[in-house]
Amino acid sequence: MIERGQFQESIRYILNGLVATAAHYGAFLFNLALLPAHSAGLANFLAAFIGISISFLGSRYFVFRNWQAPIVGQFLRFGALYAGIAILSGLTLFVWSDLLQLDKWVGFLIGVFLQVAFSYFGGKKLVFA
Repeated sequence: MIERGQFQESIRYILNGLVATAAHYGAFLFNLALLPAHSAGLANFLAAFIGISISFLGSRYFVFRNWQAPIVGQFLRFGALYAGIAILSGLTLFVWSDLLQLDKWVGFLIGVFLQVAFSYFGGKKLVFA
């Protein structure tokens, strides 16, 4: 049975993820409107920094509530965690879709599941512990 505190933390994690995703998407649309040649790749790359920053701040102050630790160390560990997750997600989709020739949308969903799981447990155990 899940403890009440863990359940509440999980709900806060989901809410933080939704807010960070909305900020990322909003920044993506904003960038698309402003950038010359309307480069979706560049717009998304720049918007990712907004989403990741919102996710970090939400994780630190709202989800895991660990603002006593030095912010620079947490930020560096968070960045390393997200870089590792991005590589894992990219490799997952590459193997699933490109090498095994399986449905890319299923591969994308597997990647999202891995991202959510590693982000939560990595944040809880490695970044904000």
